[in-house]
Amino acid sequence: MLDQAHIAKQPKLFSLSSNYEMAEKIAETAGIPLSKVSSRQFSDGEIMVNIEESVRGADIYIIQSTSFPVNDNLWELLIMIDACRRASANTVNVVIPYFGYARQDRIASSREPITAKLVANMLVKAGVDRVLTLDLHTVQVQGFFDIPVDNLLTTPLFAKRYINQGLISEDVVVVSPKNSGIKRARSLAEYLDAPIAIIDYAQDDAMREEGYIIGDVSGKKAILIDDILNTGKTLAEAAKIVERGGATEIYAAVSHAHLTKGTAEILNASPIKEIIATESIKSKYKQPSQLAYISASQLIADAIMRIHQRQPLSPLFSYHSNEETTES
Repeated sequence: MLDQAHIAKQPKLFSLSSNYEMAEKIAETAGIPLSKVSSRQFSDGEIMVNIEESVRGADIYIIQSTSFPVNDNLWELLIMIDACRRASANTVNVVIPYFGYARQDRIASSREPITAKLVANMLVKAGVDRVLTLDLHTVQVQGFFDIPVDNLLTTPLFAKRYINQGLISEDVVVVSPKNSGIKRARSLAEYLDAPIAIIDYAQDDAMREEGYIIGDVSGKKAILIDDILNTGKTLAEAAKIVERGGATEIYAAVSHAHLTKGTAEILNASPIKEIIATESIKSKYKQPSQLAYISASQLIADAIMRIHQRQPLSPLFSYHSNEETTES
């Protein structure tokens, strides 16, 4: 039987430093104001967090992407978790729209760490009860935790956007810019009732050679899909290959727009017409002119309330045609 008193009591939402704007949208959508917390760094880089209201007996949700500066944001999150535990919170849940270190999920060469597992251990040891995240780089990272981890998907958000734009059926092809992203491309293609294509590369010991297309893009509108936009080189090169293959228009969708110095220039020079991304990361670098954000705040807010009310999250993992896409 559900604890009705527990469900009736609102959770407390806190935003740390990484992406306050997204946290505000999540709070507004959930109908719950952000609770008060302050954070500062001392001259030597030490982080101090002060919770400015009581959290005793409360269910806490801390919103923090562990993006650049990844180590500062990660440590701020760990310190906040410890503060909540020491202040007698009932549960401590972390909402990590972008989960840093997820790319270090395996040993790729001798004597490498599995840092994603280390981060999971640190979060659990600090006292987290549950993790809510958005489009992990590799889903097996969920298995690094001994607590529930809910990995929300961005593909339904992209599908809504493209269906609303009329990018469906035989005129469209969904392209994975690397062979490791086939599953993501196939998922979007199923929503759009479109075929897929894959960019592959001939490899040798010295360098990556010319890429080639597996599939047909000639005369079609191509949609490149990836999880992380960093330097922009992967998308830009894939777009050039697709253009040479005869695509009429080229679009791109990425879950997390990291951006680095020079990303904008690389993508502005590419044949990509539009790039869409969620607002999971607040980047300090110049944005490409084609970049537009779609909001994942509604999705995350719905997930928070479903978790708190002990309802299933499964309705959030697919696209429903009667829903509208929210742009930020």
